[in-house]
Amino acid sequence: MNWASPTVRTLVLAAALVAVLAVLPQFLSLYWLRIATGALMLAVVAQGINLMAGMLGYPAFGNVVFFGIGAYGTTISMASHGQSLAVGLLAGALAAAVLALLMGPLLLRLRGHYFAIATLGLNEATSAVVANLTGLTGGGTGMSLPLAQGDAAAIAHASYFRFVLLFAASLAVVVALRDSRFGLACRAIRANEEAAASAGVDALRVKTATWIMSAAMTAVAGGLYARWVGFIEPTLVFDMSISVKAFVMFLLGGAGTVFGPFVGAALIETITTLAWSHLLKVHLLVLGAAIMFVVLVLPNGLQAFVLDRLRLMRLWRREAS
Repeated sequence: MNWASPTVRTLVLAAALVAVLAVLPQFLSLYWLRIATGALMLAVVAQGINLMAGMLGYPAFGNVVFFGIGAYGTTISMASHGQSLAVGLLAGALAAAVLALLMGPLLLRLRGHYFAIATLGLNEATSAVVANLTGLTGGGTGMSLPLAQGDAAAIAHASYFRFVLLFAASLAVVVALRDSRFGLACRAIRANEEAAASAGVDALRVKTATWIMSAAMTAVAGGLYARWVGFIEPTLVFDMSISVKAFVMFLLGGAGTVFGPFVGAALIETITTLAWSHLLKVHLLVLGAAIMFVVLVLPNGLQAFVLDRLRLMRLWRREAS
């Protein structure tokens, strides 16, 4: 094994991070375990945005639509058809993938803010359809899942470890894509789509396939969220604030990076929780200031900021010697 390979080093770091996450509940109260579970959920949603916006250059601002579809796919499978959680997650992921497959060839012809606005419209339209399919989805009154077995602590730990597994899978997907020919095609499209097409890249097929992977990943997060909270309704799982939060996390961590979404999710969730706890009347002001700080000071993300500073330090030491 070549330990100097970027892929191997990234996989070792990913394995170490997952190991830390696996033992973390031993040191957390149930309150902080719930915060950590929410952070992992948003890290996966941000990773789905990272696939589209970071690797491909297409800002899928309305990706929360797949979160909602995954939540409803899982809930309908379990509550209406008596299926297991695994089957429910698979059903939600398949439904989201089919929607991305159908809409991708249409919406992925748009670029930049036009594509972002189109995904917002897709989310609103899907939410309206779900709210009106009362016989299937329960409409505006929502749906409840079968009660989970065990006490509150056991349910909280089970939810946390499910999200740890999903987060580990999302890391593996991003590393595999980054270091593959498919990932090279994504980066070529992000740099110059016309040049990539002239070099033989089937841009529409690559974009659609990437969106399907992003959709499936986000849908599984939605399904696990439904199992975690036990009740869903359209305004809860098609909520644009989920996308906004995940997008800020993606930007804070660094676009196109493997660990950026996790770093962003951990920081934003910690800041949000502390602001709620200690600055109740001005917590939104604090969160808004944090977002402006990210945009003004860290436009390329925290990872790029740290790497640039380390590079400058090495240059200064070399010149000093």
